Amino acid sequence: MTPLTRLTFGMTLALLPGFAFGHDYRVGDLLIEHPFARSAPATAMASAGYMTILNTGAESDTLIAVEGPFPRVEIHNVVTGDDGVARMQEQAAGIEIAPGDTLALAPGGYHVMFMGLQGDALDVGEEVPATLVFERAGRVDVVFNVEDVDAMSGMDHGNMDHGSMDHGTMDHGTMGDN
Repeated sequence: MTPLTRLTFGMTLALLPGFAFGHDYRVGDLLIEHPFARSAPATAMASAGYMTILNTGAESDTLIAVEGPFPRVEIHNVVTGDDGVARMQEQAAGIEIAPGDTLALAPGGYHVMFMGLQGDALDVGEEVPATLVFERAGRVDVVFNVEDVDAMSGMDHGNMDHGSMDHGTMDHGTMGDN
């Protein structure tokens, strides 16, 4: 572990007691910070969820699934190909979080896709219950608070019909955020 990594890890541990009062969760050696979902109108077929996961342990763990009250819930990443086009790719094998590392699920990168909203709007202030499934730490129930993230630049990902799309080869153009 480099001195900078030790310092960052130590500072994070020092701040952990303050997180107990926020919208955060802990399972095993993992700290899950502020899960939130993108608000979506009734016409939207999908929405995205975000959070930060810190591995405070000595062993890697993997986020292998997210379960929620929608027909499909998947973990995705936005990758830019050699052609400069951003595409979503399902992370079917999950995402590994090394000891001392932080996994940010954020617009334009890793994110959770809630698909098949079926005409139900996700309004600001609502809560979406979900279960995060980790390889080592197991399952943890969390709540994604629905927030207004329209201020983010780029495409409104929530208005897309993801039910019929192949995310492995889908061309999103020069998509900014998910």
